[in-house]
Amino acid sequence: MSDQTCDTPLAGRAVANFRVIALIVASAMLMENIDATVLATALPTMARDFGVDAPAMSIALTSYLLSLAIFIPASGKMADRFGSRTVFRAAILVFVVGSILCAIAPTLTLLVLARLVQGIGGAMMMPVGRLVLMRSVARKDMVSAMSWLLIPALIGPIVGPPLGGFIVTYLDWRWIFYINVPIGIIGMIFVSIYIDEVKGKPSGPFDTVGFILSGVSLGSLLFGFELSSHEGQGAAAIFLIAVGLLFGIAYLKHARSHPSPIMDFLLMKIPSFGTSVIAGSLTRITQGAQPFLLPLLFQVGFGLSAAAAGQIVISTALGAMAMKPLARAVFRRIGFRTSLVANGIIGTVGYGLCAAFRPDWPIWVIFVVLVLSAFFMSFQFTAYNTIAYDEISQDKMSAATSFYTTFQQLMLSLGICIGALALHTSMAASGNSEPALGDFSSAFIVVAVISLTATIWNLRFASNAGEEISGYRGKVRRAAAGE
Repeated sequence: MSDQTCDTPLAGRAVANFRVIALIVASAMLMENIDATVLATALPTMARDFGVDAPAMSIALTSYLLSLAIFIPASGKMADRFGSRTVFRAAILVFVVGSILCAIAPTLTLLVLARLVQGIGGAMMMPVGRLVLMRSVARKDMVSAMSWLLIPALIGPIVGPPLGGFIVTYLDWRWIFYINVPIGIIGMIFVSIYIDEVKGKPSGPFDTVGFILSGVSLGSLLFGFELSSHEGQGAAAIFLIAVGLLFGIAYLKHARSHPSPIMDFLLMKIPSFGTSVIAGSLTRITQGAQPFLLPLLFQVGFGLSAAAAGQIVISTALGAMAMKPLARAVFRRIGFRTSLVANGIIGTVGYGLCAAFRPDWPIWVIFVVLVLSAFFMSFQFTAYNTIAYDEISQDKMSAATSFYTTFQQLMLSLGICIGALALHTSMAASGNSEPALGDFSSAFIVVAVISLTATIWNLRFASNAGEEISGYRGKVRRAAAGE
């Protein structure tokens, strides 16, 4: 494939292969998402092998989050300088190398170091993978292509736990990391064959100070949100969140004077992008909380086994996949704004219905509710992930993807935090030492109400937003002309 600059027209560049490109990017991101959730299931077994207490293994998760927080903001600059294909391929390679190091780690300390390496690859895969798609797919195919990217985010947290249970039960926990090797090698081969090399225009010196400030801020916030979901860690969580906010304020002051800040908040002034970031962030509170609350509800509240709970939760993956072929037709018929407003309410209320789940409900009814809820929520994120880039120029695309991915990761972690906080607050109010069904109901309602406020921002999208992407404008004009 040829080397091109970011202002090269998209038409005529790998357009015929947009489904292949979308699948390559989605597969890499699915590998990363499943890896994180599978690992959580295996932590008790790994703790026994390393001779440590199970709670001590949480550092294996948080060390990965630290790498994400530090390197995601830098991903756009890296892609501009070295080319999106080169950086994406290198990210997969680093992730695979990190996986091998994790698999052979003889101690917890070396595992943590290996997870830091793996996290560097993961931090580059998420935003640069999206950037690869943006630079390789024609605008008319953007909705279809972005539908594929949503699947890893929704399927990973659902498929991970039962897969982890299978690996730990029948194989060895080290296979959690070994399975990434063949997937990553195949991915790098396909990246080399099907994806063009596209570099961005030089945008000034690298923002080293901003890199440090944003890394400390995001790392502290992510760690703080993570700790807030663990009992007895409230003081540490509050301290880290406070540190994150202080460094975040320092970064904002720094960014105003830097010619090329590592995270460009001026992007928020672009209507479709800024509105999508805010509305999508509010909606992701629910997406982050559901994979945390649902398995707990079914295992603790209903008394089901982990395997049985996993089988029910797989319904959300089925709903997400069922949406994929329909999104483009809906956007073409009614446009992005109407779709986001109506579907956002339906999807959020659907997940809010989880508050009414009780053990005497027929399993098939719960399954259907979750399938439909995931269907509408998957549609919603396809819309957000597409409309966000409607007004982004090619020279700003790399900065926009790293910015968007940073907030996406932050809000997913915040969703877990809010879900856990709501659950623990309800338990404290009712005097329960273990979460009861009513406590789960309160948590589901809290996250659903927060996500419903995204409707206010969805209404701020222009009525013709994304018309070139969806084809909605052509439909309106034909109708006005009486054709």
